[in-house]
Amino acid sequence: MGAPTANRGPAAERAAPLVWAALAVGAALLAAVLTEAAGITLAASTARGLTDTAAVACVGLGLVTVLVPTSARDARGTTVIQRGDRATVVVAGGWLAAVLVSIAVRAAEAVGRPLGALTPADVGAFVTRVAAGRGIVLTALCAAAVLGCAVARVRNPDAVPGRVVLVGALLGALTPGVTGHTGSTPEHSLAVVTVAFHVGAAALWVGGLAVLLVLIAPHRALLERGLPRFSRIATVCLAGTALTGVANALLRLPDLGDLVSSGYGALILAKTGLIGVLALLGGLARRRLQRGTLPVLRWAGVEVTVMAVTIGVAAALSQTAP
Repeated sequence: MGAPTANRGPAAERAAPLVWAALAVGAALLAAVLTEAAGITLAASTARGLTDTAAVACVGLGLVTVLVPTSARDARGTTVIQRGDRATVVVAGGWLAAVLVSIAVRAAEAVGRPLGALTPADVGAFVTRVAAGRGIVLTALCAAAVLGCAVARVRNPDAVPGRVVLVGALLGALTPGVTGHTGSTPEHSLAVVTVAFHVGAAALWVGGLAVLLVLIAPHRALLERGLPRFSRIATVCLAGTALTGVANALLRLPDLGDLVSSGYGALILAKTGLIGVLALLGGLARRRLQRGTLPVLRWAGVEVTVMAVTIGVAAALSQTAP
C-alpha cells in the first residue's frame, strides 16, 4: 500500500527534524530573554534547549521497536527499524556532545568565570559538589549508554533490545528535571515524582509523534499497525503531562497570583496554552492519519512544530526560579 501522501521526499524527511530542533532552541532563548530569567545566560539556555531536544528525539527513536511490532517486521519494517538505529547513533552522539558543553557552561556560571578561564578543578567541583552538576553527569552517562547501545544495534540488531535504548533515553531525559530547581521546593519528594512523570510523559508523547511522522507514516501498512499503539500511549501521556504539570506548578508557586506577576508564571501560562493547542491538533492529526487523507503529514507536522516550541519553553522554565 502507498504512503498517506505523495509529495514528501527524503530531503523533507531529513530537514524536518533540524527545523524542529532549531525551533526548540530558539523558543528556549526567546523565553529566557522575554522573562529575564535571573542568572541564566543565553549559552546555558541554548545548551539546555539542545540537550532536551536530543533527549526527546532519542526517546522517540527508542519507541520505534514498540510502534513497529514483531508481526510487521517484513523487509519494510526491518528497514524502518534500521533507519531508526542509525538515526539514534547520530542523535545520541549530538546529545552527549551537547551535555558535555552544558557541563562546561554551567560550571563557568557556577564559579563566575568565562569559559576560557575555566579549570579542570572548577569542573570537578561543579560535578561533585553541586546537585545540578551531578545530575548533568548522570545525563551524560545515559547519553553515552544510549549511543553505545545504538552502535551495537547497528552492527547487530539482536545485540541489544530496542526497549533498552528507550529506557536509557528516558532516564537521561528525566535526570535534569529532578536535579534542578525541583530540589529546592519544600515538598521535595512529591515535586521530584511529579516532575519525573511530567518529563517522561512529555518525552514519550513528543518523541513518539515525531518518529511516527518521519519514519513510520510514509509506509501505510506500518502506520496502520503502529498508529493504534501510539494513540494509546499519547492519550495517557497527554493526561499525565497536564495533571503533573498543574501539580508541579502548585508545588513551586508561593502564590497563585505569581502566575501573572512573575516570569516563571508567564512561562507556565505559555506552556499550558501550548499543551492545549497540542491536545486539539493531536486529535485532528491522528484522525487524518487513520483515514490516510492527503494533508495528514502537514497537520501532524504542525503538531510537532508546536511541540518543539513547547520543549523550548519548558527548557527555559526548568532553569527559572519561581
